[in-house]
Amino acid sequence: MKIAFDAKRFFHNTSGLGNYSRDLVRILSEYFPDNEYLLLNKNKSERGKDILDRSNVKFIQTSKGSLSRQLKMGKDAQKAGADIFHGLSGELPLKWDKTPIKKIVTIHDLIFVRYPQYYSFFDRKIHFWKFKKAADMADKIIAISEQTKRDIVEFLKVPESKIEVIYQGCHKAFKEQQSPELVQAAKEKYQLPERFILNVGTIEDRKNLLNVVKAISGTEIPLVVVGRKTKYYQKIETFLKKNKMEKQVRFLEGVSMDELAVIYKLADIFVYPSFFEGFGIPVIEALFSNTVVVTSNTSCLPEAGGKDSVYINPNNDLDIRAKIKFLWDNESERKRRAEKGFEFVQKFNDEPIAKELTNLYQKII
Repeated sequence: MKIAFDAKRFFHNTSGLGNYSRDLVRILSEYFPDNEYLLLNKNKSERGKDILDRSNVKFIQTSKGSLSRQLKMGKDAQKAGADIFHGLSGELPLKWDKTPIKKIVTIHDLIFVRYPQYYSFFDRKIHFWKFKKAADMADKIIAISEQTKRDIVEFLKVPESKIEVIYQGCHKAFKEQQSPELVQAAKEKYQLPERFILNVGTIEDRKNLLNVVKAISGTEIPLVVVGRKTKYYQKIETFLKKNKMEKQVRFLEGVSMDELAVIYKLADIFVYPSFFEGFGIPVIEALFSNTVVVTSNTSCLPEAGGKDSVYINPNNDLDIRAKIKFLWDNESERKRRAEKGFEFVQKFNDEPIAKELTNLYQKII
């Protein structure tokens, strides 16, 4: 089979959609090397270079022009002889010629419908139009969780039979043992406390970091936060200053994937009280790192966390505080839950996901 991908996110996104795109192509090219994988975009970058170096992965420069992704990329895939076009981030090209080609789109979440307050009016309208158009045009839709599947049925009015749930994995760094030298270097570089709790993700309203900070106020539990700051960070900063907590919370940016994997493994507890997620990759990154997870009892997070993670009401900082303190003071319980979580997370390993994707490709052809 020859499978073409919209590779904009593959080359140009550093986090969520970029990681999904790179991981998907990486595991397919590794476990199903007989297929040919075409990455279509106007230009490439250094991101994913190791994947592009593989003999079965090929970059195809798409036609120039401001709307070439929407108007020309589909035809470029047909010209290249692709059997399938896979849109990796909720979109498909709008124009095609008569050459037969099957179309698949991955939809990660419909947060812009569920939580409109986080998006501008214009962004909501554009996102909805693109997602609806892609869902109608696709031969199959991949939802990355049961929660996302339910949302697609409810908001985009798509029949259930058109949707397949295929979970996503995470970067291989979280499944590897980093060297003692790298562990020591990361400890020193980021001046990590001896014990700490960890939060990873963009610092924005929906991720709800303020309630973690409130939960640890009045305790001596150090918090390490890895993520890009947005305007919401100012609320955190104000609270920290007011409560003299500046030294208790450490913010890190520009952390490499291997360093992040080390930080996850060193953390006592991973805390992720997001109000809503399409999947919640940081949860499985923590579970692969053998670190116990405290996360919200909402959206898809219980799907990602399994029955041995600890669940909280994200609106209730006292609930978050009680669960963190319970685990912080109880090493054997942390260890037990981390071990069970590690067993559970194996279902998100590369090979089973690659098989499910390839089975879907074969089925639609």
